[in-house]
Amino acid sequence: MGSNNSTYILAIESSCDDTGVAILHNDKVLCNVVANQEIHSQYGGVVPELASRAHQQNIVPVVHQALKQANIDKTQLNAIAFTKGPGLMGSLLVGSSFAKSMSLALEIPLIGVNHMQAHILAHFINDKNQKKPPFPFLCLTISGGHTQIVKIKDHFTMEVIGETIDDAVGEAFDKSAKILGLPYPGGPLIDKYAQLGNPNAYSFTKPKTKNPLDFSFSGLKTAILYFIQKNIKENPHFVEENLNDICASIQYTITSILMEKLKKAVKQTQIKHIAIAGGVSANSEIRKVLKEAENKYGWTSYIPKFEYTMDNAAMIGIVGYYKFLDKQFDDLGITASARIKF
Repeated sequence: MGSNNSTYILAIESSCDDTGVAILHNDKVLCNVVANQEIHSQYGGVVPELASRAHQQNIVPVVHQALKQANIDKTQLNAIAFTKGPGLMGSLLVGSSFAKSMSLALEIPLIGVNHMQAHILAHFINDKNQKKPPFPFLCLTISGGHTQIVKIKDHFTMEVIGETIDDAVGEAFDKSAKILGLPYPGGPLIDKYAQLGNPNAYSFTKPKTKNPLDFSFSGLKTAILYFIQKNIKENPHFVEENLNDICASIQYTITSILMEKLKKAVKQTQIKHIAIAGGVSANSEIRKVLKEAENKYGWTSYIPKFEYTMDNAAMIGIVGYYKFLDKQFDDLGITASARIKF
């Protein structure tokens, strides 16, 4: 067993459709292995039953690969961290069962990690390609299932000050892409075509919310659907003839909704250190406007390294490391949960 200043954590992430295993030495990532599941694209979305079966097939080979890449033996590990939720129940169970068995067999601590907290703490991975935000900071956490503005006071004290009341921003991108006839997952494709289009070509309404920091995207999705239906009636080739402009306009609308809410959050909290996290933070337009906000509004922006934005086990490992230092261990009675809050 390593001493406190030399800690090896094996982390497992299985909340959705990718099986991730990472090994960290203190706050540095030795390896971050992800097994993707190709099967879902033919269904236009993630099929939970198929996802959990694929996790069962992937988890042992991925753990083996991680240990090999990190060039360490399992007996050197100090703790096992795993995603306890939120996510797809069947997928979470595969990761949590394996983590429990491994911690029991190696007689080392077990650490359950909140997936959303992990997206935020990915900023604290020691990597030359990203900088760590100081406390307190605000984090816009945007993914396929979540859209939140979180105020972070320290590694374990987080408060959600704004969140979506319906669709998440990732769903807004993917559902818009589906309306345009783009394959799943369509969010990255909207980003790709938007680069070539005019963001002011078409305008869409921005839904209002009762809490000024909350988000709503379902009205926008409906507005896009009606807009496309109306124009296709007049010109059946409307989408393919104007795809770049449509994508640029959708992306501009979504990004400006996010920025408007962030500006309000900064005004309310007086915190000007702004981070982004989650899969949608890989979007090039969101990264660009957040960078521009540094000069425009005097913010300091924190943009994670691309591989730490998507669901990955390195972010589970960094939470595991901080919890290990704090001796926040779980017993074998811990259960995974599809929906959990901070």
